[in-house]
Amino acid sequence: MADYEDFVRAHLPRLLRYATMLTGEREQAADLVQDVLVKVYRRWSRVSDAEHPDRYVLRMVTNDYLSWRSSRSARLVAVGDPPEAARPDDFASEHAAREDMWQRLARLPRRQRAVVVLRYYEQLADADIADLLGCAQATVRAHARKALTTLRNGLRLDRMAQAKES
Repeated sequence: MADYEDFVRAHLPRLLRYATMLTGEREQAADLVQDVLVKVYRRWSRVSDAEHPDRYVLRMVTNDYLSWRSSRSARLVAVGDPPEAARPDDFASEHAAREDMWQRLARLPRRQRAVVVLRYYEQLADADIADLLGCAQATVRAHARKALTTLRNGLRLDRMAQAKES
């Protein structure tokens, strides 16, 4: 099992970062990765025989995330109102923008969110994403298009609301 331990040591940071991007919370990401690594341990002979064991495990993380019960899904709680106005170089405004994007990502359907994270965070090609998700490349592109449209529309609606208030 030294082989398994070496694999975990080498790939754990990437798996945790990836799961954090999917779930939006470090604690949930750690739970997700831990659940997957237990499964990997039980099936290590099959996983290690795969052509790309790291991709195999990444797919397991993705599939477990997509099949999580809603009670374990990421829940974001707003902790107050954002400031009325902030300077563009203000750290708080950067943090608020990042938090806003986390909330927008959290509202995406799971498959769309997985596609966005795999494409823009993991920088995988559509063919690789399709292989990981077990779908066609056209489906990956459709999920990406819908997700980006949703994210853009949310930003546009926020800007329109701000314009009406001023």
